[in-house]
Amino acid sequence: MTGEDQPPAAMERWFSGVADLRHDPVVGEQILAFIQRHQAKSVVVADRILGCPHEEGIDYPEGEVCPQCPFWARRDRWTGEVLS
Repeated sequence: MTGEDQPPAAMERWFSGVADLRHDPVVGEQILAFIQRHQAKSVVVADRILGCPHEEGIDYPEGEVCPQCPFWARRDRWTGEVLS
């Protein structure tokens, strides 16, 4: 069990280079199984894509913009609005 301001106890990622996984029923079943397996008491789901899927410090250097996602280079990931 984790507490507030603690890293997640379990995390899994699903990727596809060819499909939008939000509409993949197999991935949906895998996500549901993950939630059930870890007996989640609450789950947060966004109603839109929240920024690029690449991870700063893993997929590209920290403090830089993702070279694969120029759309998100100057946008607020939560609102999608262009930053000045």
